[in-house]
Amino acid sequence: MKILALVLAGGEGSRLYPLTAEHAKPAIPFAGGHRIVDFVLSNLVNSGITSIYVLAQYKPQSLIEHIRAAWAPADRGPDRFVSVVLPGADSVREPFRGTADAVYRSLHLCARHAPDLVAVFAADHVYRMDVGQMVEAHAQSKADISVAAVPVPVERASPFGIIATHADGRIRDFQEKPERPAPIPERPSHAYASMGNYLFDPGVLAELLEQAARCGETDFGRHILPRATATHRVFAYDFAANRVPGLLPHEEPHYWRDVGTIEAYRAAQRDAWGPRPKFSLANERWPTGGGLRAAVAERIAAAH
Repeated sequence: MKILALVLAGGEGSRLYPLTAEHAKPAIPFAGGHRIVDFVLSNLVNSGITSIYVLAQYKPQSLIEHIRAAWAPADRGPDRFVSVVLPGADSVREPFRGTADAVYRSLHLCARHAPDLVAVFAADHVYRMDVGQMVEAHAQSKADISVAAVPVPVERASPFGIIATHADGRIRDFQEKPERPAPIPERPSHAYASMGNYLFDPGVLAELLEQAARCGETDFGRHILPRATATHRVFAYDFAANRVPGLLPHEEPHYWRDVGTIEAYRAAQRDAWGPRPKFSLANERWPTGGGLRAAVAERIAAAH
């Protein structure tokens, strides 16, 4: 299956100031030698997805330099690349107005590659994920759209975008930071928080974005996905079902952190340090980028 990945890396990250005074949020250093963007790129490449555009905007220079240094494989080809896309590449001389607008203005890239699936993934989370398992679940449910969802305790779910589902996983509603998060059916102690990672049928993606552009809508979470639940098969993918090789017994299974504040960023860094880290960066079976050019190139070559 041919998959094109569009990584959303344009966020300003104002709550992370002063770390974002000179860097885009995805380019902020993490745990000695890594950048936050390395986690999504590592997950994609380790999953065999090697056609990757990084949609950037805010203070992009350090992000561009890092990707050139750490993610430009020696054997680049038509389906083996990690490339940064800035506003203006589509001939529209204005900034991206939101996540959906950034992807809408990148539809020409989808048309160029003619993929079977489009992965639209966020660039600013710390986690490890085999995207291939999400692709399998997407196919099994005959979904038009799949949304990766991490179970969080209901009492701690209000700060997140929450996904309300039917018992079969089909999404019925999106709740933006609700006071009373909808619980997971048959697991009322937890709610599904959106991870900002989506799989789309390419035709469905183009259709929804064209409609949104006509309405002046610019965001996936607020505009595109809530409306799509009434017209398309939109399913949650339970991140707790994902299995990645090489985890150590002391690690937190299905570790995922939104490092959107200074406090969350520092906590995630602490989780990666020490003799028994909750999230070890020394996983040789699922390596993280950030200078691992040879390993990345080898995995890209092996995927083809």
